[in-house]
Amino acid sequence: MCIAIPVRLTGITPGVMPMGTVEHAGATLACCLAYVPEAGIGDYVVIQNGFAIDVLDPESAALSLAAFAELGAVPAETPA
Repeated sequence: MCIAIPVRLTGITPGVMPMGTVEHAGATLACCLAYVPEAGIGDYVVIQNGFAIDVLDPESAALSLAAFAELGAVPAETPA
């Protein structure tokens, strides 16, 4: 089972297959943005198998991150 944790989009490389750089708790990784063309830098996205599959509003991201932090699954983070 995969658990999708909201991560903040910090960079976008446009192209036929647009790619993004995301960050959470100091870790960065790349993901494909083809399914969420509306995503912008600073948005929170949910990643599944290397693809961003949804864009979350800051309030939803904060609630999800707080719940994961309460469970000890991720370090506490406050969305910008």
